[in-house]
Amino acid sequence: MFYFAVRNFVGFFIRHIYRIEVLGTENIPQDSERLIVCGNHKCNLDPVAISAVFDRQIFWMAKKELFKNKLLGAFLSKLGAFPIDREGNDLAAIKKALKILKNEKVLGIFPEGTRMKEVDYTRIKSGIALIAQKTNSRVLPVYIEGDYKPFRKTRIHFRKPVMINKEIKYSPEELENISQDIMRIVYGDEVKWKLL
Repeated sequence: MFYFAVRNFVGFFIRHIYRIEVLGTENIPQDSERLIVCGNHKCNLDPVAISAVFDRQIFWMAKKELFKNKLLGAFLSKLGAFPIDREGNDLAAIKKALKILKNEKVLGIFPEGTRMKEVDYTRIKSGIALIAQKTNSRVLPVYIEGDYKPFRKTRIHFRKPVMINKEIKYSPEELENISQDIMRIVYGDEVKWKLL
């Protein structure tokens, strides 16, 4: 209830101030299956904007620095967000992500790990593909277009969901390549490795 109250209140202003236009709503799965929302990262408003136009609660994976302030950390935790250490293998965050998906909920991830002004697929690690395959979850690629300038249009594009074959034992390098291709789908580029 708290999540949806905050989402509806903040979302009202976000949608109107940044004139958010949503494209590809037909690509959003309508059932309550486990799902990973995977987007490009341009601004701290990204998770707010996506959540504002998404019907289900998204449990966002967020950089641990946001939780250093106890009040902000408590508020984010109450919204379902949880911290991840971007500098290393954060097993606690991975376990939390797996638990969210195994409970048929929606996980939100920005695989670039930080705000990006230019596309750099070499920064994408294997995490998104690994989590998706391990939990047999569909991935919903989301592209945010625009710079969040007040009263100028910001577009949120929902791409077609992708599924990673759980029967194939991919190498760490192949999982990294799949993660890069997922981000290529986010950006609307042609996939390179074609392992999906």
